[in-house]
Amino acid sequence: MDRLLAQLVNDTPDAVLVADREGIIRFWNRGAEQMLGHSAAEAVGQSLDLIIPENLRGRHWEGYRQVMATGETKYRTGLLSSPGIRKDGSRVSLEFSMVLLRDEAGAMAGCASIMRDVTERWKKERELKERLAAFEAKTGASSNRT
Repeated sequence: MDRLLAQLVNDTPDAVLVADREGIIRFWNRGAEQMLGHSAAEAVGQSLDLIIPENLRGRHWEGYRQVMATGETKYRTGLLSSPGIRKDGSRVSLEFSMVLLRDEAGAMAGCASIMRDVTERWKKERELKERLAAFEAKTGASSNRT
């Protein structure tokens, strides 16, 4: 079973990564390599800043430190959405789940994320919103968007 589990984690097209308490990447699968452009050898040992856009780093680290200190997050279930940055500097729209990792004594050891690239879906949704807004402006129609 361990071999099959390792195969699942390594070969999934989703990015799977693990970061320690300090936000240093400790695991990076093939899906992360494909999605974000960095090989595991390049990513492991680096800060999560590797994939966090510069303008979001302050907010990210504030939240990350809080979670590591308290062991609590409001994002325990469900998907998070955030932009990421690829090796080539281009942005990617990500949806991901987080798993808080604890050591044998129950203390926070870090966190794992399973990420999916939703860039194309995000672009299509933005285009549809723009088209709807243009239509409403042209016709005077109004939708009840929230």
